[in-house]
Amino acid sequence: MILASTNIITPLAVVGIATLIGYYMGHIARFCKLPSIIGYMILGVIMGPSLLNLFKHSMLEDMAFITEIALGFVAFSIGSELSMSSLRKLGSGIVSIIFAESFTAFFLVTGAVYVYTGFTDGGYDLPLALIFGAMAPASAPAGTVAVIQEYKAKGNLTKALYAVVGFDDGLAIIIFGFAAAIAKVLLISEATGETASILPSLIDPCKEIVLSIIVGGVVGFLFCQIVRRLDNSRDILIIVFGAVLLAAGLSQMMHLSLILTNMVIGFMLVNTRREALVHKVTTPLLEVMPLVFVLFFCLAGAHLDLGAIPSLGLLGGVYIIGRTVGLIGGARLGAMIGKVDENIKKYIGLGILSQAGVAIGLALITQHELSGLGSTISGGNATHGDVLGTTVLTSVTATCIFFEIIGPILTKIALKKAGEIPEK
Repeated sequence: MILASTNIITPLAVVGIATLIGYYMGHIARFCKLPSIIGYMILGVIMGPSLLNLFKHSMLEDMAFITEIALGFVAFSIGSELSMSSLRKLGSGIVSIIFAESFTAFFLVTGAVYVYTGFTDGGYDLPLALIFGAMAPASAPAGTVAVIQEYKAKGNLTKALYAVVGFDDGLAIIIFGFAAAIAKVLLISEATGETASILPSLIDPCKEIVLSIIVGGVVGFLFCQIVRRLDNSRDILIIVFGAVLLAAGLSQMMHLSLILTNMVIGFMLVNTRREALVHKVTTPLLEVMPLVFVLFFCLAGAHLDLGAIPSLGLLGGVYIIGRTVGLIGGARLGAMIGKVDENIKKYIGLGILSQAGVAIGLALITQHELSGLGSTISGGNATHGDVLGTTVLTSVTATCIFFEIIGPILTKIALKKAGEIPEK
């Protein structure tokens, strides 16, 4: 605490400390039969503002680019596993799983929160229920991918997890765009008594998805043209870094989906180049990913505000239960409709519960977009939209702590039960 408050420790030194100690925290977690990333996150919480404050709030903001780079590599890794031949073998069941788990979670959480608000003093609150429902489908692919790579999992469930956590964030963004547009119209109507148009608000999420695919396709085409002429794995790794950083930077600049853009690059690689080249590109990347995961999950842990846990309340509990039942039940329903492999049907739902950055990002957008909308709350100057934004951000931040801890653990259990984690 003394060192942190006197600014003796520089950001680079803090990152170095986190990397060195994180290595051993990962080993301790594995000794306890937990994924290494749990150890990294616990270290992040200890070093973050909640406890030692070595990672200050200002420092975390300055290091946001590390998180974006890590997500870029995670998305590229997901894309490079999505070969069309593998997806065809899994069948159309993957599509039905993605749609079923996303929409089941959305409708179940929306209904549960709507019923919950009916028992509170404020009465039924449809805008709040819609926004909470829209948060439910968003996942955190980094946690799932980290567990898969750490335990070198292989099999149909592993391939299915790559596909589901890769594509459901795109669907989650579209669902959020529609739900937020309807919530905004309801709040405007509440304040003015007039009905506003929903259509203009629906254009943005659709445009974001389409442009993300186009930008990823262009960068992916250039990337494939360059790497096919290279033989040295070291040179290929440099080009991979350049492509991921370029795609991440363009996504940030154009307000696109960083995950989807980089996923398209990996998708183009695996579906347009020979298997030998794909192996040559992804093999050195696997050597780098452990370091990426140490930094990413340590920073993720530092962002977790332990002070938000007491504010979780009954509403947070409703969201946790509704999202968990919706994702697991919806995934199983989709698997039954799609008639997929038995292991996928049984365990796919357990591997998709992680939630973090995307959901918190959507919560921040909610707070910004709905601020000042709706009728004024009696006894103050805050509007319905102001209270809604604060409630969603606080609750989602608190529940992400739960999902980021339990999600990777359940992913490991699912892969273990499916027999896709090789015996040592």
